[in-house]
Amino acid sequence: MDGLGAIFTTPPTLVTWVLIYIVVQRLAELVYANGNTKRLLSEGGEEFGADHYHWFIFLHSAWLAIIFLLVDPLRDLNPIMLGLFVGTQVLRVWTLASIGRWWTTRIISAPHFDRVKRGPYKYISHPNYLVVVLEIAIVPLLMGLPWVALVFSILNAVLLRHRIKVENEVLGQRGA
Repeated sequence: MDGLGAIFTTPPTLVTWVLIYIVVQRLAELVYANGNTKRLLSEGGEEFGADHYHWFIFLHSAWLAIIFLLVDPLRDLNPIMLGLFVGTQVLRVWTLASIGRWWTTRIISAPHFDRVKRGPYKYISHPNYLVVVLEIAIVPLLMGLPWVALVFSILNAVLLRHRIKVENEVLGQRGA
């Protein structure tokens, strides 16, 4: 590795393409989520838990920035870890396809909104959070940055504990 930020000065490798995929995927999700958020609010939805939302943006941005700065772009990727990452993406697509028009990065609810109970939602309450938990650990481990996986997994757990509590309270108000 050539040092801090070597990914920016090295010709693209598999590491580079995996990270580019993550950035593009996250940006596309934000565009989709923002469209859904605006529509849900216009249909009478109300946002809950906005006080902590900016912390998630900061956490995920810092997680990606640290990986980009510290990763060795010439690193060989462990096929098992890469397979686990691909598995999280399959779960992500299944989750988003199942929740569809209701999916957003914010907590938007109203008494007349349906509660999704298909796809992975038949089996677990918050499959998207499972995807994020797995990604925050798997991607840095895939990139040879175990301390990033540990630190950001702990920080994410703290935030998710609060968010899931808020979300469960909101869903409980809908008799879900």
